[in-house]
Amino acid sequence: MSESMPPASPAEHRTVLLRGGEVHSPADPFATAMVVERGHVAWVGSEGAADAFATGVDEVVDLEGALVTPAFVDAHVHTTATGFALTGLDLSAAVSLAEAAELIRAHAAARPEDRILVGHGWDASRWPERRPLTRAELDELTGGRPLYLTRIDVHSAVVTTALLDLVPGVRDLDGFHDGQRPLTGDAHHAVRAAAFGAVSARQRTEAQRAARSRAASLGIGTVHECGGPRISSEDDFTGLLDLARDEAGPRVVGYWADLDVERARTLGALGAAGDLFADGSLGSHTACLHEPYADHADTGHTGAAHLDAATIALHVVACTEAGLQAGFHAIGDAAVTAVVEGVRAAAEKLGLARIRAARHRVEHVEMLSPETIAAFAELGLTASVQPAFDALWGGEEGMYADRLGAERARTLNPYAALLRAGVPLAFGSDSPVTPLDPWGTVRAAAFHRTPEHRISARAAFTAHTRGGWRAVGRDDAGTLVPGAPADYAVWRTEELVVQAPDDRVARWSTDPRSGTPGLPDLSPGVDLPVCLRTVVHGQSVFVRPNE
Repeated sequence: MSESMPPASPAEHRTVLLRGGEVHSPADPFATAMVVERGHVAWVGSEGAADAFATGVDEVVDLEGALVTPAFVDAHVHTTATGFALTGLDLSAAVSLAEAAELIRAHAAARPEDRILVGHGWDASRWPERRPLTRAELDELTGGRPLYLTRIDVHSAVVTTALLDLVPGVRDLDGFHDGQRPLTGDAHHAVRAAAFGAVSARQRTEAQRAARSRAASLGIGTVHECGGPRISSEDDFTGLLDLARDEAGPRVVGYWADLDVERARTLGALGAAGDLFADGSLGSHTACLHEPYADHADTGHTGAAHLDAATIALHVVACTEAGLQAGFHAIGDAAVTAVVEGVRAAAEKLGLARIRAARHRVEHVEMLSPETIAAFAELGLTASVQPAFDALWGGEEGMYADRLGAERARTLNPYAALLRAGVPLAFGSDSPVTPLDPWGTVRAAAFHRTPEHRISARAAFTAHTRGGWRAVGRDDAGTLVPGAPADYAVWRTEELVVQAPDDRVARWSTDPRSGTPGLPDLSPGVDLPVCLRTVVHGQSVFVRPNE
């Protein structure tokens, strides 16, 4: 498996006993202690049994009642863009066009030395004005400097004239709109390449460090970086993998979204996968649908298809034969259908067993039918999904309902149906589209806006820990059992409970006779756990100050 590993450290060779807390382990649902040795879990068990280890270890940590869980895995991250959102211009909290304008003006004034301004997160569907900033307005706000500003879904952007001037021929590309509408398609990809090409190596490294630091502070031990030629750059991708190898922090598993399979291998990617676009996004009206968008019914607009089933089949065959994972970005139901047809054609050529063994994956996969869910199960496809999308855009009055109508919107993100069919789930954030927020992600799945799609907190937690490891071909990680990598997080939280996903039974239980390891109460409105420490391969990569 191609992945970054933290640098060797004496801490990896120390034997540590953690005791006096709650250890979330399937090996012992009542465990209160754990021994870590040489970067792996060596033992989990009860407080009484821990006495036998206390004199033979290098360090004893008193958990003081804290909860220890496997570290989270965020299965879909754009690390550098996340860092820029953390350290730069973030409009995700702006509630109006006017507020966004003031944030842009202030950011431009605060960064006079930057060759280019980069920002993210605007969502005009939530603003009273219901429109993005125009190019003329952006030119005035920035004093005529280059600015690249992505919509929250990262599938469209508004830019200044100065940035367009850096991209010869951009006005002739598909997706170019002169002044009033965001750039999409080829025009957007061209300006994005120019924007990130103008960012200095120093800015890029600072952003990557900021993103990894934030992830560590939230109990995330591994991120799956989804790069690609239409998303970032080769220097960005390889620079991140090098940084993660050289500096302590969350592991980075790299995916490079390219039909050139050998290029992905050369860059150190685990797969030619991730955001290999079969379509776009619902918010930008570029996800590919079988039926027109409800808010574009007069034009019959159904989005954009970027890959057909034949191309998908060729890519899956090439990846399987090369020993790499294939994967695709597919959101609309027509795009999901194309992926299923393509993977099935590859299975007919290579045999179903080889396709299933390769664990190919599909990102986002929001619009599913019973037929495509069954096909995912048959073909062994992993659904790499983002529950925060539903929390942000679901519901009777959310963006999904605006784009699709309430009836279609209610079918989106059917996690319960996927689990019932046996489809492997891996949870992520798509950060910076939605923030790094693992407990919030688990809560979003357990309290899905459409009740029939809800899953238990336990199943959601598993998808955000062990599911992320399984998605990269590892079945020996993501749980705190002897022999597993010592990737764990320590949390301050209230009483642990066991949750059921069905409203017909008691939703929460604290009965220890269940024999099921408890989790924090994730009910809406309840404070989420606070990360005290994150450990990767036995090495602390985050310690909360004053703890």
